Amino acid sequence: MTFKQLIKLENKAKEIWVISPSLHYDVEHKEFSELVSVNLGESTKYKYIVPATAQVEKNIQLFKKRFNVTEQDIASNFLILPASEINPFLMEIAIYDASTDCIACAAPAADDSDEVIVFRGATAKKMAKDFIALWKKYKRSRP
Repeated sequence: MTFKQLIKLENKAKEIWVISPSLHYDVEHKEFSELVSVNLGESTKYKYIVPATAQVEKNIQLFKKRFNVTEQDIASNFLILPASEINPFLMEIAIYDASTDCIACAAPAADDSDEVIVFRGATAKKMAKDFIALWKKYKRSRP
């Protein structure tokens, strides 16, 4: 499915449940942000599950400001969990040849389907950079 197809699907929906590690699409992606704004104005119901991270807190503040929602709206429509509680929704991600071609792919963590998402270059490189940062933080060496 393409982003255009996804936008059409979201535009028609009356209720949308989102599990997001950062709220990136709702507050940082122009087309999705505009769509959320329109949908909220048309009483589309959004429910979010997000991790309790600094990035999410920052984006919730942007969400409140951008979409003119109250703290009460946030409390009733957002479930903010410890990051480990979101694990059931994570996908398996593999990064190939990070230092050269840098290709990243994702697939359901526990599924026998043959559907795979291939990320574009900039996203793959960001994933590789984040992988390296985490590895260095906990292993104290480069992978």
